[in-house]
Amino acid sequence: MVMFDYLIEHRDRVWELTVEHLQLTLLAVGFALPVAIVLALLIVRFKPLNLPVLGTLGVVYTIPSLAAFAFLIPVVGIGRQPALIVLASYAQLFLVRNIATGLRGVDPAVLEAARGMGMAPWQIALRVQFPLALPVIIAGIRIALVTTISLATIAAWINAGGLGELLFNGITRNNQSMIWAGTLAVTALALLADQVMRLLERMTAVSRARRAVG
Repeated sequence: MVMFDYLIEHRDRVWELTVEHLQLTLLAVGFALPVAIVLALLIVRFKPLNLPVLGTLGVVYTIPSLAAFAFLIPVVGIGRQPALIVLASYAQLFLVRNIATGLRGVDPAVLEAARGMGMAPWQIALRVQFPLALPVIIAGIRIALVTTISLATIAAWINAGGLGELLFNGITRNNQSMIWAGTLAVTALALLADQVMRLLERMTAVSRARRAVG
């Protein structure tokens, strides 16, 4: 079919851009995760911070991506750097919310038992809270990954690479086959990431249940 011509004839280029897109996504979420962990720990420890922090992250997420990119261009230029800043910022809402929810969902009796064993706060967080909260945390990472894969297509507008190049170039050249190639590749990447993270989420949930029974 004509709509698949570009995908078939330029599959090496599509694959190259897919790898770029995945790298950009993983870097953005990877940069976002440590910050999200710190913010989640803060709002769990200091409850009055919950509404201001999540409210601020919600406002950030509502800023249109093109506007955010345009705002950063005079400061950091074009390319991957502004793309990573914007994408990592957008990922915060899902990561912080799920990490905090997971940590709050840990049974207080388990935490009290850990304190009774003489564990320090950091030991309780690393050895008890985070392992038990892992399924919920992974769910947040899954949402952040899929969302970032979608948003990263816009990053091609500032020369950050990725599958968005096919969409923007296809629109500019009125090349429907190129647009279809980009659309299908982004969709396939998002679906694959979603399924992989769902599998990991189920595996950690089963592991947690087995530890609880044991």
